[in-house]
Amino acid sequence: MNLKQLEYALAVADSGSFTRAAERCHVVQSALSHQVARLEAQLGVSLFERTSRRVRLTPAGEAFVQSARPAVEAARRIADDVAAACGQVRGRLSIGEISSLTALDLVEVLEVFHSRHPDVDVRWLTAKSELLVADVIERRLDVGFIGLWQGEVLQGVQHRLLAREELVAVLPVGHRLAGNTQLALAELAGEVLVDFPEGTGARRQTDEAFQAAGLVRRVQFEIGHIRLVEKFVQRGMAVGLVPERIARGFQGVATVALAGAPVRHLYAVWSPSPTPAARAFLEVMEQSLASV
Repeated sequence: MNLKQLEYALAVADSGSFTRAAERCHVVQSALSHQVARLEAQLGVSLFERTSRRVRLTPAGEAFVQSARPAVEAARRIADDVAAACGQVRGRLSIGEISSLTALDLVEVLEVFHSRHPDVDVRWLTAKSELLVADVIERRLDVGFIGLWQGEVLQGVQHRLLAREELVAVLPVGHRLAGNTQLALAELAGEVLVDFPEGTGARRQTDEAFQAAGLVRRVQFEIGHIRLVEKFVQRGMAVGLVPERIARGFQGVATVALAGAPVRHLYAVWSPSPTPAARAFLEVMEQSLASV
Protein backbone atom coordinates (compact mmCIF):
# COMPACT_ATOMS: atom_id res chain seq x y z
CA MET A 1 0.00 0.00 0.00
CA ASN A 2 1.09 3.60 -0.49
CA LEU A 3 0.35 6.99 1.03
CA LYS A 4 -1.91 8.09 -1.79
CA GLN A 5 -4.12 5.02 -1.35
CA LEU A 6 -4.46 5.78 2.36
CA GLU A 7 -5.36 9.41 1.63
CA TYR A 8 -7.99 8.39 -0.93
CA ALA A 9 -9.61 5.86 1.41
CA LEU A 10 -9.69 8.38 4.25
CA ALA A 11 -11.29 10.94 1.95
CA VAL A 12 -14.05 8.43 1.13
CA ALA A 13 -14.52 7.68 4.84
CA ASP A 14 -14.76 11.38 5.70
CA SER A 15 -17.09 12.40 2.86
CA GLY A 16 -19.19 9.21 2.66
CA SER A 17 -18.98 9.36 -1.13
CA PHE A 18 -16.51 8.35 -3.84
CA THR A 19 -17.63 11.32 -5.93
CA ARG A 20 -17.05 13.88 -3.18
CA ALA A 21 -13.78 12.19 -2.19
CA ALA A 22 -12.51 12.47 -5.77
CA GLU A 23 -13.43 16.16 -5.86
CA ARG A 24 -11.67 16.71 -2.54
CA CYS A 25 -8.53 14.92 -3.76
CA HIS A 26 -8.64 16.62 -7.18
CA VAL A 27 -8.64 13.35 -9.14
CA VAL A 28 -11.14 11.64 -11.41
CA GLN A 29 -13.45 9.25 -9.60
CA SER A 30 -12.36 6.20 -11.60
CA ALA A 31 -8.73 6.67 -10.54
CA LEU A 32 -9.68 7.08 -6.89
CA SER A 33 -11.99 4.06 -6.96
CA HIS A 34 -9.27 1.95 -8.58
CA GLN A 35 -6.72 2.85 -5.90
CA VAL A 36 -9.17 2.14 -3.07
CA ALA A 37 -10.02 -1.23 -4.65
CA ARG A 38 -6.30 -2.07 -4.86
CA LEU A 39 -5.88 -1.15 -1.21
CA GLU A 40 -8.78 -3.42 -0.23
CA ALA A 41 -7.27 -6.25 -2.28
CA GLN A 42 -3.91 -5.79 -0.54
CA LEU A 43 -5.57 -5.80 2.89
CA GLY A 44 -7.85 -8.70 1.97
CA VAL A 45 -10.97 -6.95 3.31
CA SER A 46 -13.74 -4.60 2.20
CA LEU A 47 -13.36 -1.19 3.81
CA PHE A 48 -16.72 0.16 2.59
CA GLU A 49 -20.28 -0.99 2.15
CA ARG A 50 -21.36 0.45 -1.21
CA THR A 51 -25.02 1.07 -2.03
CA SER A 52 -26.71 3.21 -4.67
CA ARG A 53 -27.33 5.94 -2.10
CA ARG A 54 -24.36 5.98 0.27
CA VAL A 55 -20.98 4.58 1.22
CA ARG A 56 -20.49 3.35 4.78
CA LEU A 57 -17.48 1.98 6.65
CA THR A 58 -17.39 -1.72 7.45
CA PRO A 59 -15.99 -2.81 10.87
CA ALA A 60 -12.68 -3.43 9.07
CA GLY A 61 -12.96 0.05 7.56
CA GLU A 62 -13.43 1.61 10.98
CA ALA A 63 -10.27 -0.15 12.22
CA PHE A 64 -8.45 1.05 9.11
CA VAL A 65 -9.39 4.69 9.73
CA GLN A 66 -8.14 4.52 13.31
CA SER A 67 -4.71 3.34 12.15
CA ALA A 68 -4.43 5.13 8.82
CA ARG A 69 -5.27 8.67 9.95
CA PRO A 70 -2.31 9.12 12.32
CA ALA A 71 -0.03 7.37 9.79
CA VAL A 72 -1.01 9.79 7.02
CA GLU A 73 -0.68 12.74 9.37
CA ALA A 74 2.81 11.63 10.42
CA ALA A 75 3.89 11.21 6.81
CA ARG A 76 2.61 14.63 5.87
CA ARG A 77 4.48 16.21 8.76
CA ILE A 78 7.93 14.82 7.93
CA ALA A 79 8.91 17.63 5.55
CA ASP A 80 7.32 20.29 7.76
CA ASP A 81 9.10 19.05 10.89
CA VAL A 82 12.45 18.97 9.08
CA ALA A 83 11.88 22.51 7.77
CA ALA A 84 10.89 23.74 11.25
CA ALA A 85 14.11 22.32 12.66
CA CYS A 86 15.93 24.56 10.16
CA GLY A 87 13.91 27.60 11.23
CA GLN A 88 11.29 27.57 8.44
CA VAL A 89 7.59 27.14 9.25
CA ARG A 90 5.57 25.84 6.30
CA GLY A 91 2.83 23.36 5.47
CA ARG A 92 -0.88 23.75 6.20
CA LEU A 93 -2.86 25.30 9.04
CA SER A 94 -6.57 24.54 9.46
CA ILE A 95 -8.52 26.73 11.88
CA GLY A 96 -12.18 26.50 12.87
CA GLU A 97 -14.33 28.82 14.94
CA ILE A 98 -17.88 29.12 16.20
CA SER A 99 -19.97 31.94 14.73
CA SER A 100 -20.18 33.66 18.13
CA LEU A 101 -16.48 33.91 18.98
CA THR A 102 -15.80 37.15 20.88
CA ALA A 103 -12.60 36.58 22.85
CA LEU A 104 -10.21 37.66 20.09
CA ASP A 105 -10.11 38.91 16.50
CA LEU A 106 -9.05 35.85 14.52
CA VAL A 107 -8.57 37.78 11.29
CA GLU A 108 -6.14 40.09 13.06
CA VAL A 109 -4.27 37.12 14.56
CA LEU A 110 -4.06 35.46 11.15
CA GLU A 111 -2.77 38.67 9.59
CA VAL A 112 0.16 38.70 12.02
CA PHE A 113 0.71 34.96 11.54
CA HIS A 114 0.73 35.25 7.76
CA SER A 115 3.20 38.13 7.83
CA ARG A 116 5.61 35.97 9.84
CA HIS A 117 5.00 32.66 8.08
CA PRO A 118 3.93 33.35 4.47
CA ASP A 119 4.75 29.78 3.35
CA VAL A 120 1.91 28.30 5.42
CA ASP A 121 -1.33 27.55 3.55
CA VAL A 122 -4.21 28.58 5.83
CA ARG A 123 -7.75 27.15 5.74
CA TRP A 124 -10.53 28.65 7.87
CA LEU A 125 -14.06 27.39 8.53
CA THR A 126 -16.99 28.09 10.82
CA ALA A 127 -18.87 25.26 12.54
CA LYS A 128 -20.50 24.16 15.79
CA SER A 129 -18.34 23.50 18.84
CA GLU A 130 -18.93 19.75 18.96
CA LEU A 131 -17.89 19.37 15.30
CA LEU A 132 -14.78 21.48 15.79
CA VAL A 133 -13.65 19.40 18.77
CA ALA A 134 -14.20 16.17 16.83
CA ASP A 135 -12.21 17.55 13.89
CA VAL A 136 -9.30 18.50 16.16
CA ILE A 137 -9.30 15.02 17.74
CA GLU A 138 -9.39 13.40 14.28
CA ARG A 139 -6.60 15.75 13.07
CA ARG A 140 -8.79 17.26 10.35
CA LEU A 141 -8.36 20.60 12.11
CA ASP A 142 -5.29 22.09 13.79
CA VAL A 143 -6.89 24.64 16.11
CA GLY A 144 -10.52 25.18 17.06
CA PHE A 145 -12.19 28.06 18.88
CA ILE A 146 -15.26 26.82 20.71
CA GLY A 147 -17.82 27.65 23.39
CA LEU A 148 -18.74 25.25 26.20
CA TRP A 149 -21.11 25.60 29.10
CA GLN A 150 -19.94 25.76 32.67
CA GLY A 151 -19.15 22.26 33.96
CA GLU A 152 -18.55 20.65 30.56
CA VAL A 153 -15.24 18.77 30.34
CA LEU A 154 -12.84 18.73 27.39
CA GLN A 155 -11.13 15.42 26.60
CA GLY A 156 -8.66 14.35 23.94
CA VAL A 157 -7.38 17.87 23.22
CA GLN A 158 -5.13 20.52 24.68
CA HIS A 159 -7.03 23.67 25.58
CA ARG A 160 -6.72 27.24 26.74
CA LEU A 161 -9.53 29.19 28.42
CA LEU A 162 -10.05 32.47 26.57
CA ALA A 163 -13.05 34.06 28.30
CA ARG A 164 -16.07 33.47 30.52
CA GLU A 165 -19.35 35.01 29.37
CA GLU A 166 -22.88 35.27 30.75
CA LEU A 167 -25.91 35.19 28.47
CA VAL A 168 -28.31 38.10 28.28
CA ALA A 169 -31.79 38.42 26.83
CA VAL A 170 -32.25 40.36 23.58
CA LEU A 171 -35.79 41.60 22.94
CA PRO A 172 -37.59 43.74 20.36
CA VAL A 173 -37.31 47.41 21.29
CA GLY A 174 -41.07 47.73 21.82
CA HIS A 175 -41.41 44.53 23.87
CA ARG A 176 -43.26 44.83 27.19
CA LEU A 177 -40.18 43.54 29.08
CA ALA A 178 -37.61 45.64 27.21
CA GLY A 179 -37.48 48.35 29.88
CA ASN A 180 -36.53 45.99 32.73
CA THR A 181 -33.03 46.08 34.23
CA GLN A 182 -33.07 42.31 34.89
CA LEU A 183 -35.28 39.38 33.97
CA ALA A 184 -35.88 35.92 35.42
CA LEU A 185 -36.05 32.95 33.08
CA ALA A 186 -39.67 32.44 34.15
CA GLU A 187 -40.55 35.76 32.52
CA LEU A 188 -39.30 34.45 29.17
CA ALA A 189 -40.85 30.98 29.33
CA GLY A 190 -43.99 32.07 27.50
CA GLU A 191 -42.16 33.96 24.78
CA VAL A 192 -41.42 32.76 21.25
CA LEU A 193 -37.65 32.13 21.22
CA VAL A 194 -34.95 31.91 18.57
CA ASP A 195 -32.01 29.59 19.29
CA PHE A 196 -29.64 27.03 17.81
CA PRO A 197 -30.98 23.54 16.92
CA GLU A 198 -31.92 21.16 19.72
CA GLY A 199 -29.08 18.85 20.77
CA THR A 200 -26.27 21.19 19.76
CA GLY A 201 -23.75 22.43 22.30
CA ALA A 202 -24.85 26.01 21.68
CA ARG A 203 -28.42 25.12 22.68
CA ARG A 204 -27.82 22.66 25.50
CA GLN A 205 -27.14 25.07 28.36
CA THR A 206 -30.18 27.25 27.75
CA ASP A 207 -32.38 24.15 27.57
CA GLU A 208 -30.91 22.86 30.82
CA ALA A 209 -31.28 26.24 32.53
CA PHE A 210 -35.00 26.32 31.76
CA GLN A 211 -35.42 22.66 32.74
CA ALA A 212 -33.61 23.22 36.06
CA ALA A 213 -36.08 26.01 36.83
CA GLY A 214 -38.99 23.70 36.01
CA LEU A 215 -39.90 25.75 32.96
CA VAL A 216 -40.99 24.79 29.46
CA ARG A 217 -39.95 27.13 26.69
CA ARG A 218 -40.91 27.41 23.02
CA VAL A 219 -38.13 27.66 20.45
CA GLN A 220 -39.95 28.39 17.23
CA PHE A 221 -36.97 29.46 15.12
CA GLU A 222 -33.82 27.28 14.99
CA ILE A 223 -30.85 28.99 13.35
CA GLY A 224 -27.30 28.09 12.35
CA HIS A 225 -25.60 31.47 12.78
CA ILE A 226 -25.69 33.85 15.73
CA ARG A 227 -26.40 36.93 13.58
CA LEU A 228 -29.80 35.50 12.65
CA VAL A 229 -30.87 36.02 16.27
CA GLU A 230 -30.47 39.77 15.72
CA LYS A 231 -32.66 39.69 12.60
CA PHE A 232 -35.52 37.76 14.20
CA VAL A 233 -35.49 40.01 17.28
CA GLN A 234 -35.26 43.23 15.25
CA ARG A 235 -38.42 42.25 13.39
CA GLY A 236 -40.32 41.51 16.59
CA MET A 237 -40.65 37.81 15.79
CA ALA A 238 -38.82 36.31 18.77
CA VAL A 239 -36.68 36.79 21.88
CA GLY A 240 -33.11 35.47 22.04
CA LEU A 241 -30.45 34.58 24.63
CA VAL A 242 -26.90 35.42 23.53
CA PRO A 243 -23.51 36.18 25.12
CA GLU A 244 -23.30 39.75 26.40
CA ARG A 245 -20.41 40.65 24.05
CA ILE A 246 -22.43 39.45 21.06
CA ALA A 247 -25.43 41.52 22.17
CA ARG A 248 -23.23 44.64 22.21
CA GLY A 249 -22.84 44.34 18.45
CA PHE A 250 -26.57 43.97 17.77
CA GLN A 251 -28.54 46.98 16.56
CA GLY A 252 -32.23 47.76 16.91
CA VAL A 253 -32.76 45.43 19.90
CA ALA A 254 -33.06 45.84 23.67
CA THR A 255 -30.59 44.00 25.93
CA VAL A 256 -31.59 42.92 29.46
CA ALA A 257 -29.51 41.05 32.06
CA LEU A 258 -30.69 37.65 33.29
CA ALA A 259 -30.91 36.55 36.91
CA GLY A 260 -28.90 33.34 37.30
CA ALA A 261 -27.76 33.66 33.67
CA PRO A 262 -26.32 30.61 31.90
CA VAL A 263 -22.53 30.95 31.53
CA ARG A 264 -20.35 29.79 28.63
CA HIS A 265 -16.59 29.37 28.48
CA LEU A 266 -14.66 30.15 25.31
CA TYR A 267 -11.67 27.92 24.57
CA ALA A 268 -8.93 27.41 22.02
CA VAL A 269 -8.38 23.67 21.49
CA TRP A 270 -5.63 21.84 19.61
CA SER A 271 -3.98 18.42 19.28
CA PRO A 272 -1.59 17.18 21.99
CA SER A 273 1.01 16.91 19.17
CA PRO A 274 0.56 20.12 17.13
CA THR A 275 2.23 20.68 13.78
CA PRO A 276 4.98 23.32 13.49
CA ALA A 277 2.45 25.65 11.84
CA ALA A 278 -0.04 25.11 14.67
CA ARG A 279 2.63 25.78 17.30
CA ALA A 280 3.62 28.99 15.54
CA PHE A 281 -0.02 30.07 15.32
CA LEU A 282 -0.58 29.40 19.03
CA GLU A 283 2.42 31.60 19.82
CA VAL A 284 0.88 34.47 17.83
CA MET A 285 -2.46 33.87 19.56
CA GLU A 286 -0.86 34.09 23.00
CA GLN A 287 0.90 37.32 22.07
CA SER A 288 -2.40 38.77 20.88
CA LEU A 289 -4.17 37.80 24.09
CA ALA A 290 -1.35 39.24 26.20
CA SER A 291 -1.68 42.60 24.44
CA VAL A 292 -5.40 42.98 25.15
